Amino acid sequence: MVIEDEPELAALVGSYFARDGFEVTVSHDGGQGVTAAREIDPDVIVLDLGLPGLDGVEVCRQLRTFSDAYVVILTARSDEVDTLIGLSVGADDYMTKPFSPRELMARVQAMLRRPRPLRQPDDGAEAARTVGDLTIDTAGRDVWLQGDPVALTRTEFDLLAALAERPRMAFSRRQLIDHVWGETWVGDEHLVDVHIGHLRRKLGDDAAEGRFVRTVRGVGYRMGTGQ
Repeated sequence: MVIEDEPELAALVGSYFARDGFEVTVSHDGGQGVTAAREIDPDVIVLDLGLPGLDGVEVCRQLRTFSDAYVVILTARSDEVDTLIGLSVGADDYMTKPFSPRELMARVQAMLRRPRPLRQPDDGAEAARTVGDLTIDTAGRDVWLQGDPVALTRTEFDLLAALAERPRMAFSRRQLIDHVWGETWVGDEHLVDVHIGHLRRKLGDDAAEGRFVRTVRGVGYRMGTGQ
C-alpha cells in the first residue's frame, strides 16, 4: 500500500511494486489510507511523512493500533527529529526524498525475506525463552512480561528474538542490521538505537539497568539477565 499525496510519485512507486508482483493500493490522503489499510490488511505500507491534514506520524500511530505491516516512511525533511518521531510510533525504516525506487524495493524485499523462527517439529516442544519475568515465544511470535502480553512491532520482535537467540553474545549494530533488515540494507546504522529505545520503553526497561537489553559500550547490545 502506498500512502502519498503526490500522484506522480505514488504512481511511480506503485508501478515498481506491481512490476515485482505485488497487489498495490494507492491512497493520496492519510485518513483514507488508514481506512483502506483496515480493509485490505497490507503486508507493506510506504507512507509519506508530509501528508496534508492527517500527517504521516499520526497515520503511523493509528496503523499500529491494528496492523503489524512493515512501514517505510518517505520524508522530504532530513533532520533527525522528524526521523526519530516517525520511527518512535512504529515505522520500520525510512527514506529521504529524493530516493531511488530501486533502493526502496530492495529494502522492502530484504524486510520480507527476514528469517522467521520455525515452529518445533512433531515433538510439540515450545520455542520459548525466559529472561527473568520476560517470556519470548519465538514460534508464536508472542512476548509476555510478568504474564501480561507485550505488543511489539515486527521489527521490535525480530530485534528481541535475535538478542535472545544468543544471549551471551554482544551484537554490533551492523550484525543486528544484517540479522533483522538484511545484509543488503544500506543506511544509518543508528536506526538500531531508535528501535532498541522503543523496545525498552515497551518492556519497562531502563538503559542504565539493562535488565532485558544491555548496552555494551563500544560494541552494541546484548541480552540482559532479567535481574
